[in-house]
Amino acid sequence: MRAIIPAAGLGERLRPLTLHKPKVLLPVAGKPIIGHIYDRLVAVGINEVTVIIGHLGEMVREYSQRNYPLKFHFVEQKEQRGLGHAVGLGLDDNPEPVLIILGDTILDLDYFSLVSRTTNVIGVMPVEDPRRFGVVLLENGRVVRLIEKPSEPISRQAIAGIYLIQNGRILRDAIDYIVTQDIRTKNEYQLTDALQVMLTWGEQFGITSIENCFDCGTPETLLATNRALLQRQRTEYNFPGCKIIAPVYIASDAFVENSTIGPYVSLSNGARVRDSLIVDSIIDEAATITASQLERALVAAHSVLEGRIDRPKLSDYANEKSI
Repeated sequence: MRAIIPAAGLGERLRPLTLHKPKVLLPVAGKPIIGHIYDRLVAVGINEVTVIIGHLGEMVREYSQRNYPLKFHFVEQKEQRGLGHAVGLGLDDNPEPVLIILGDTILDLDYFSLVSRTTNVIGVMPVEDPRRFGVVLLENGRVVRLIEKPSEPISRQAIAGIYLIQNGRILRDAIDYIVTQDIRTKNEYQLTDALQVMLTWGEQFGITSIENCFDCGTPETLLATNRALLQRQRTEYNFPGCKIIAPVYIASDAFVENSTIGPYVSLSNGARVRDSLIVDSIIDEAATITASQLERALVAAHSVLEGRIDRPKLSDYANEKSI
């Protein structure tokens, strides 16, 4: 079995953080988003991964190959035409199973049980407002209809970003069908619509329940995911003259002096913090923070902050000094 990870999104809701770094490489709980996904694939023995790249895709390629001993294939989505189109770029005539995982969502579920299934499976979880999601309509535990972003709440079982397809060639044919027939939702070729085509062709789908779905698509959800994942870590840190309030992640080469860090703070490689208070924040690599008080902050790589007391969201290589 191989996996396909669509990771070509522009990350517009996370700008300016994503102007110089692709969304899937933004850090959360001490690791890029896509790294958490790779960890889960490695744990269940999947060793071949196709990554659909786009904006700053070479950075995704470099990080992936440098940190994971997987057999990678990288395919560029040159034009943003929807999730269905992106997944289709990673499919070919191979009739073998394929696991599809969205690149900006970290999921808790029983991966071992999922990959051992012998039918098509869609990950789902209940939501209050299904109009923002693709949803499944069930009868006796089987999927009988799939609808992308329904105008009426016909089902609260939302598709949660993971799909096991037993025959990748059939999915490719279904995606080709919606493209040639120009079947779009919200002006994009949606994976949900292609799966519905497979249903009409007689393919059967079951579901698997997602225990936790950690979205990383907005500043608010990125910070929430950071908090949730840090709670699972129990690493102790000792910096003389500093107060470290768990849970936190501090990279081995980060520098902290005369500061209070935590709770719920991630300091990435090369980050430097001096004379500051940082709470509930993500500080990307090589950022420098001096004499600042930050809460719920997203500080991009190589940023320089001095004398700040606010909630900044800065683009990479920004230099911000308060007078």
